[in-house]
Amino acid sequence: MSKIPLIDLKAQYATIKFEIDAAIQRVIETTAFINGPDVQTFEQEFARYCGAAHVIGVASGTAALQLALQACGVQPGDEVITVAHTFCATAEAIVHVGARPVFVDIDPQTYTIDPDEVARAITPRTRAIVPVHLYGMPADMDAIRALAQQHGLVIIEDAAQAHGATYKGQSVGTLGHAACFSFYPGKNLGAYGDAGAVTTNDPALAQRVLALRDHGRAVRPDGKRAKYEHDQVGYGERLDTLQAAVLRVKLRHLPDWTARRQAIAQRYLELLADVPIGLPFVPVDRAPVWHLFVIRVPHRAEVQAYLAAQGIETGIHYPIPLHLQKSFANLGYRAGDLPHTEAAAQEILSLPIYPELSEEQQARVARALRAAAHELANRP
Repeated sequence: MSKIPLIDLKAQYATIKFEIDAAIQRVIETTAFINGPDVQTFEQEFARYCGAAHVIGVASGTAALQLALQACGVQPGDEVITVAHTFCATAEAIVHVGARPVFVDIDPQTYTIDPDEVARAITPRTRAIVPVHLYGMPADMDAIRALAQQHGLVIIEDAAQAHGATYKGQSVGTLGHAACFSFYPGKNLGAYGDAGAVTTNDPALAQRVLALRDHGRAVRPDGKRAKYEHDQVGYGERLDTLQAAVLRVKLRHLPDWTARRQAIAQRYLELLADVPIGLPFVPVDRAPVWHLFVIRVPHRAEVQAYLAAQGIETGIHYPIPLHLQKSFANLGYRAGDLPHTEAAAQEILSLPIYPELSEEQQARVARALRAAAHELANRP
């Protein structure tokens, strides 16, 4: 029995092998490994794709979050409101700039930040809100923006999983003061190593991120950055030229890949409509890009084991909420503080979804899941 992986990067590479190989060879031959032409060109191309005025390529999604927070003026002692139902980098970046993550609960239908909980968490020390467009689903940004405007707060979108998603027709990456993307290999737009980007429509903010990513280099009168003059303490967080070249190739295919993911997600919804599981909910004002297709099942471990026995790989994103992780224990949260987050963490299960997933593979996943649910429902 052939296995069905959660994601198949080998299958993706096979479809674009000649383009990728040529792009990598071009960078090697020119030896423009740091800040080469492909970096600036990718930034311009991704800016057009997102509809953002500025894109600054950086070394990872985590770096994007940290540099955006710092460039937006978040300082030690500030509070930043976000969710615990996310990858740890969201909160790590807040800690790394010296601020305190304030975790709030999620909307149990979309798994994104609950604006009502945000409103209750705002204090005089609150400086920013970091909504996470989890699984490729945009957060409720109108409500978040209204709160930010009312209280004078910065919005930094965590769009690490949401390349191309839209909220009321507007692309994520343009819905706050800044947004942060990850190009980790498994993302919808993935590099062949770590890579990330910050998007913004604010030119001054873009310049601050540019300086921070490249050791705080000073700007000369001709507009170029001086090699050995540094106006501030920055970081070595530049986007690698080889990764930029790979991303340029993949970006050309991203619209088609997104359409394919959306078709696969719709078919899952149809195939699983009568199976007693929790299916994803899509608000009418949002167009997700289905980085993950996440269902909810009781007896998750047994369902996951049943699918594994059928050669079907699944995932859990994420099994332990951040407020219950040892790394954030000093924040003082306890089990029961975020009930919707904690309930989701016990039941969520990610099914295989990627553009190369065949209809037969998808049907096999649905059949196995139906059989697992039937077996558990009829257990004495």
